[in-house]
Amino acid sequence: MEVDGGRILKVSSGAQSIPRHSRKHKAFYQFTQQSLPACKPVLTPAWVITTFLLMGVIFIPIGLITLHASENVVEIVDRYDTECVPEAFRSNKVAYIKDNSIPKNCSRYLKVYKHMKAPINIYYQLDNYFQNHRRYVKSKNDRQLLHGLGYNDTGSCKPEESNNGLPIVPCGLIAWSLFNDTYTLIRGRSELKVNRKNIAWKSDRDHKFGKSVYPFNFQNGTLMGGGKLHPRIPLSDQEDLIVWMRTAALPSFRKLYGRIEEDLNADDVVVVNVTNNYNTYSFGGKKKLILSTTGWLGGKNNFLGLACTSVGSSSIFISIVFLLLHMKNPRIL
Repeated sequence: MEVDGGRILKVSSGAQSIPRHSRKHKAFYQFTQQSLPACKPVLTPAWVITTFLLMGVIFIPIGLITLHASENVVEIVDRYDTECVPEAFRSNKVAYIKDNSIPKNCSRYLKVYKHMKAPINIYYQLDNYFQNHRRYVKSKNDRQLLHGLGYNDTGSCKPEESNNGLPIVPCGLIAWSLFNDTYTLIRGRSELKVNRKNIAWKSDRDHKFGKSVYPFNFQNGTLMGGGKLHPRIPLSDQEDLIVWMRTAALPSFRKLYGRIEEDLNADDVVVVNVTNNYNTYSFGGKKKLILSTTGWLGGKNNFLGLACTSVGSSSIFISIVFLLLHMKNPRIL
């Protein structure tokens, strides 16, 4: 420190204090200018070629394994919405499905081309059916499904919130449009038993549908839509409703109908007696019945295997191209 006539001219010190706001400004400046210490690898041709080659070596076997698992799943698909309409009504299918005086019974014959090991899942598939429509998805009341008539605010269920001046349980478009086709499966001279228990998610059964909530005023009077519900069975036990109310994200979807608990042998013929009740003809929808086994990856789906194989093949192709370019025009670092 230098002093001249009692005045301090200069202060010298080894450590000068920097104001806090200046330190913050400096740190922020270093961050925005990308001048902080960081790992900056040099992507040499050898590294790039090796990385793409390793990606191919990893992804191609994964893709082949998943494709093999998918191919081992045995699946029988039968579209029946057109074939189950009598010839006289093929030109006016809507009139056929709306006329209750016309029998809706239909028989389909499914041949098993490969041994199917139990349990065999039975699905119904709907195409061109937009369960993800905003108005449709919102037309329900979760609190009513859990508490029943104890919760009376059903404004979100419009236009199916009441019937004949009384509330509907369960209310809303989703429940009102419940799928109501039925299937009876026969092999030889005996009927195949279809287990329709535990087809819904356990979390839905236990936490979203009340064990003491019973259908009330549902599909009654002039307001008629899809399937009916047993008035003496609580909603938590009506699993076909629970499965249906977990809405699908895509316009083509499958929902579990039940399970066959016994094996089906190759060349077996399964007769399916269909009750063709559900109206998909008004909007050009399709209905299919699927019998399918499952593997360690689930049902039959080649997308994951094809995606992995494509990524692996593309990576190896790119690595070969880069290798040839590097050999032709080597890069001097």
